[in-house]
Amino acid sequence: MDRRAAIKQGTLCSAWPWIGAHAQSSAESQTLGDAMRNLSDFMAQAAGKPLSTEVVEHTQQHILDTLAAIVSGADLEPGQAAHRYLKQHIAPGRCTVIASKRTAGPVDAALAHGVMAHADETDDSHGRSRSHPGCAVVPAAWACGEYFNASGTQLIRAVALGYDVGTRVVMAMGGPAFSYSSHKSSHSIAGVFGAAAAAGCLAGFGAEQMRWMLDYTAQQSSGIASWRRDVDHIEKAFVFGGMPARSGVTSAMLVRSGWNGIQDVFSGDDNFFQAYAPNAKTDLLTDGLGVRHEVVLTDIKKWTVGSPIQGPLDAIELIRSQHPFTAGEVKDVTVRLEPSVANIVDNRDMPDVCLQHMVAVMLMDQTASFKAAHDKARMQDAATLAQRQKVLLVKDPALTALLPVRVAIVDITLHNGTRWSERVEAVRGTPRNPMTRQEVIDKATDLMAPVLGKSKTKQLIRQVFELDKLPLLRSLRPLLQA
Repeated sequence: MDRRAAIKQGTLCSAWPWIGAHAQSSAESQTLGDAMRNLSDFMAQAAGKPLSTEVVEHTQQHILDTLAAIVSGADLEPGQAAHRYLKQHIAPGRCTVIASKRTAGPVDAALAHGVMAHADETDDSHGRSRSHPGCAVVPAAWACGEYFNASGTQLIRAVALGYDVGTRVVMAMGGPAFSYSSHKSSHSIAGVFGAAAAAGCLAGFGAEQMRWMLDYTAQQSSGIASWRRDVDHIEKAFVFGGMPARSGVTSAMLVRSGWNGIQDVFSGDDNFFQAYAPNAKTDLLTDGLGVRHEVVLTDIKKWTVGSPIQGPLDAIELIRSQHPFTAGEVKDVTVRLEPSVANIVDNRDMPDVCLQHMVAVMLMDQTASFKAAHDKARMQDAATLAQRQKVLLVKDPALTALLPVRVAIVDITLHNGTRWSERVEAVRGTPRNPMTRQEVIDKATDLMAPVLGKSKTKQLIRQVFELDKLPLLRSLRPLLQA
């Protein structure tokens, strides 16, 4: 045997252990756990399963609420950043870019709309997963709905599925406890899985394609809690909405173009939960699927401010409805919140996430409008600052045991010694205290009419509540363009 042959034989012999290990690894990668089998089967069947009247109504309300967030967010700094990105780097495509005359491909349209949807604190939220599903799921579904020529009914079913899947992934990981302890962003993780589920539903995937899509989604799940230090809301809008919407659509488009993956990224060696949440309860991935629809259990904010401020504003409105008073009569206002919740909104630089400022606005205006919540210059107004000095935020550890329910306790004392107190445990817009359809419409009108005009806004709202009769989603483009 010459030297070359010996080297060749030695190389082949040394390769055999690797080849054997690779073959074993490949076989293992194709195993399928019960959780993944049941989840992917449900996802594959969702496009053909009618939803109850209640679920359809809630889904339509959340679609409208998110569209309103996108439209109103277009003129805010994060929305302007999204439009600059599209203008400078993205070619026209088949999907509408809302509140503009521009078009883009589905991935980029989802990115832009996700950023716009969370350009401020207008969009919905889901307490048990500590996520904002609408700002990722609806942009992804809307872009794919246009791209795949979907009907309104198909959009509704895809959006409902996105809420069901994304929130359950994070609930399986531990929900708020995972979010607070891991330094990872539960918002982006729930968003990316929800966006992918909605996109895969509109792409018409079978169960195996859904599993491959979830594999690529797991690889793209990211986001860390440093977004709390973002002062302009641009990074936060990307983490909560733009990035997960973009990545979820990307996962679907990869699989649709013929890519495959492993069968079960949720079990086996080096799986998603081992990497992110080793103590995860994977049975929660499918708990109540088809019976408990998470879109019904997702909050729609009455006030266009950060979630921890919702309860205090509700409390002030309730007190004033029973005991009318003016800002000048108020000596001081004490707000009690759970410490970690209070930290989110304690003397922040942005008006819509600053509790002290928004309470001052509520005292003066007797409401908290979208315009007031985004008037940064007003934070330096002398009259507003004078009212803000009256506001004391108390971080109350006694409220920690009640999480994920964010209890707010507000005490108002007048100069004449009169004192009123209100405790809010079910914020307006939560499942325990839901808004009416008309309240959702009023909020959407307030947000969209200044951008789209009153006539277009009225027509768009009517069409959203008739989505189940709409044969082609793309026909709504003229109503969405500014």
